Amino acid sequence: MISRHDAAPAPADAVLVVVDGEHLTIDEVVTVARHATRTALSDLPPIRHALRRSRDQVRALTDEETPLYGVTTGFGDSSDRRISAGHARELQARLIRFLGCGTGDAVPPEVARAATLIRANNLARGHSGVRPELIELLLDLLNSGITPLIPAEGSVGASGDLVPLSYLAAAVTGERKVLYRGAVRPAARALEEAGLRPLTLEPKEGLALVNGTAYMTGLAALAVADARRLALLSDVTTALTVEVLRGLTDPFDAFVHDVAKPHPGQVTSAANVRALLRSSGLSTSGPFGSGRTIQDKYSIRCAPHFTGVLWDTVSWVSRWVTIEINSSTDNPLFDHVRGEVWAGGNFAGGHVALAMDTLRTAVASVADLMDRQLALVVDDKFSQGLPPNLVFPLPEGHPGQGLDHGFKGMQLVCSSLTAEALSSAMPLTAFSRSTECHNQDKVSMGATAARRTRDVLALAEKVGVIHLLALCQAADLRGPHRLGTTGLVHGRVRAAVPGVVTDRPMDEDVETVLEMLRSGALLAGLDEIAGGR
Repeated sequence: MISRHDAAPAPADAVLVVVDGEHLTIDEVVTVARHATRTALSDLPPIRHALRRSRDQVRALTDEETPLYGVTTGFGDSSDRRISAGHARELQARLIRFLGCGTGDAVPPEVARAATLIRANNLARGHSGVRPELIELLLDLLNSGITPLIPAEGSVGASGDLVPLSYLAAAVTGERKVLYRGAVRPAARALEEAGLRPLTLEPKEGLALVNGTAYMTGLAALAVADARRLALLSDVTTALTVEVLRGLTDPFDAFVHDVAKPHPGQVTSAANVRALLRSSGLSTSGPFGSGRTIQDKYSIRCAPHFTGVLWDTVSWVSRWVTIEINSSTDNPLFDHVRGEVWAGGNFAGGHVALAMDTLRTAVASVADLMDRQLALVVDDKFSQGLPPNLVFPLPEGHPGQGLDHGFKGMQLVCSSLTAEALSSAMPLTAFSRSTECHNQDKVSMGATAARRTRDVLALAEKVGVIHLLALCQAADLRGPHRLGTTGLVHGRVRAAVPGVVTDRPMDEDVETVLEMLRSGALLAGLDEIAGGR
């Protein structure tokens, strides 16, 4: 199943992302993956020189029949098998062939595109012994809108994402299937229609394509961008929760966070909520202990201590993922400066795996936070005068009185989604499995961790959207003109979906606002207004 449309070919005058092996950013990966931004291999002489020199090393060692892993030897546990120079090209084709055993639905095109770009960038560092033509063809696939169909399952995340990346390698050689112009097609036909020619892989090039972490890193890069957006949504829903429950603003004061406990993410989250509550006519403040209550529930006044964890996790995970994007992650690696060959384990995705396990836990925690806030908003024992389940009040004696149930069903769904998200927080790094005849006896499970994180993010986004719809309903009941900066989000939601006057299905409301969130339309400009990172 393909869950998103394939990318159209990039316009010739589109912004260009230049691949040089060192400076590719997460934001650039996201824009190429999701918006068909054009890409090109850098033409800087040092980069071309490094590629040429490392390629010359491979050719010389192959011609001399020097034992070279994956070129004149077998792979993994079969590395004691010697391969003649005359069969070195065939060996690369055989590698791609036997790895074509992935299972599960094809990943969304944006994931395959992110993996393609990252693999090209990894290879552009000049340590992998590949031709520039191979990197350029990877980028031509992106620019032409040709997307490899990569089954989601099958990587243990050490020795690289071998099975998923074999589908990328197959596309380069004109084998298997790709998504092109909205249809699944044979790769050879799609390349021909796009005016591209498949490559016959040279010695080491098949191994260079599959023996890396680009698949898990592509998933991770997209997850980082989505988690950053979720953190901002959580700050928005926290501010709206404070308003509709007539909550206190004091817990978000700068002294509490910037001075007393200055975790950067916590400081950011509290600053966001303060900015969003600016000019609010619903939230309350004053001397400690004044007003309707001394303190609000933890899910309100402690929100920056949980959403702040997500902000901070996104920050350090971004650093780790950026390093992985700009690394050489295959084996062996070629030092063209000293003319040496090094066997190592840069294909092991330990950093990506732990980063995704931690990010997933922080995301699930924020989903739980939003779910707990929603529970207060719909319950008239805690909602400070809002009607039960946010049912729109009808005039006394109206024949429909008592028939409506408002957000009762929505809260059930939200609770279900949250439980599923929380249950998926188990770290995949704890499930290393010895495989491949005990050659790969310690593995990262990074690809699975990254996939699971994307799944939990999708659940958390739905939790956030349901919570937001309920908050907009509560704001309608309080008087939306009394909202602070949060009124911008309320207005955008109401321009797309109406409030609930009497019971009706709301599944399409959820889908509409979810699409607004994912497209960027829902929170556009709020990161600048609120100071979010």
